[in-house]
Amino acid sequence: MDKFVALIPVRGGSKSIPLKNIREIAGKPLVYWVTNACAMSHYIDKVYVMTDSPLIKECVEAFNISKVEVIGRSVESASDTASTESALVEFAAKYDFENVILVQATSPLLTADDLDGGIELFKKEGVDSVLSVVEQKRFNWNYIDAEKMLVAPLNYDYMHRPRRQEFEGYLAENGAFYITSKQRLLDTGNRISGNIAAYKMGEDTFFEIDEPSDWIIISGMLKARQHTQKVNIPGIKMFLTDCDGCLTDGGMYYDAKDGELKKFNTRDGMGIGLLHKEGIITGIITSEDTDIVRRRGAKLQMQEVHLGVKDKLSKVKEICKRLNIDMQNVAYVGDDINDIAVIEAVGFGCAVCDAIDCVKSRAAYVTNTKGGDGAIREVVDLIIANAGKCT
Repeated sequence: MDKFVALIPVRGGSKSIPLKNIREIAGKPLVYWVTNACAMSHYIDKVYVMTDSPLIKECVEAFNISKVEVIGRSVESASDTASTESALVEFAAKYDFENVILVQATSPLLTADDLDGGIELFKKEGVDSVLSVVEQKRFNWNYIDAEKMLVAPLNYDYMHRPRRQEFEGYLAENGAFYITSKQRLLDTGNRISGNIAAYKMGEDTFFEIDEPSDWIIISGMLKARQHTQKVNIPGIKMFLTDCDGCLTDGGMYYDAKDGELKKFNTRDGMGIGLLHKEGIITGIITSEDTDIVRRRGAKLQMQEVHLGVKDKLSKVKEICKRLNIDMQNVAYVGDDINDIAVIEAVGFGCAVCDAIDCVKSRAAYVTNTKGGDGAIREVVDLIIANAGKCT
């Protein structure tokens, strides 16, 4: 029996933003962000995306994440008037698990670290439920006579207004996740009950996507995070990269006899060697077919060097099938539009900082170093550091 499972209920009938759950935000479908966070949690055994929409089902299955399963949602629990609890209870009646984490797709700022922190709190304190919150330091008011627009403060004395740094504030649900046991869910019919603990998330996660204006705000936050937040990297078993613009600077150089030259970086070469020491398979997937690239791959002892590839995603899937490696355990570095499909499909899709914008917007990580100047080594160092090694 799975100890912890995540349930992500997503309807196809959103009214405020049609099909918002699969609409792109910061380069990926909205539902991708929480699905990936759940899949990367150390404690979540299985991730269920529950939907009534064939389009959402197709979209989520295209993520190719082995821990994720798309399941059906009845017409009744997917109606405009149905509660999320109805979907939870429907799920609990059909599946075997010990504890469930309800995760809402409208909170794409959620991370695997947040989920793991909430689960650890649930386990350590022995509480019945955990919910995610943010700490707010706002002065709240409410109507005492709405008709006359008369109001009164809820959480402070306006005659003795506290300084913000001295104000305790309050905790607000941010709707990102809720944890409870299956037994409590079935007994109460509610996502939380009994002794409830709060897991505090960052203040920026106060926002949920409900209206078009939320979309603009959170899209900007997600893009900023690509450069500032701690990167969550799955256990990498294979590292693949494009050549021109990644292993090289993308320039085309010719000698006096029109011979083609390419500039490679020795730090990148050392990085490939470090991956080999960790037992990680390496390779080049490029649309070009030149002897220079073939020789560079051979010198670095890269096991998977594929030249003249027109459909890179199909080639990566073919390699994964042959080597029995999950796409989630693959890292890939690219810089141009023919790399996007792979970047989106693998567990750790990266773009070099001088890649075109539409590639960078779809990457889980954008390097600080340009292609050919050590960008590959930068990604390698992240992968090895994530595995607890020091380079």
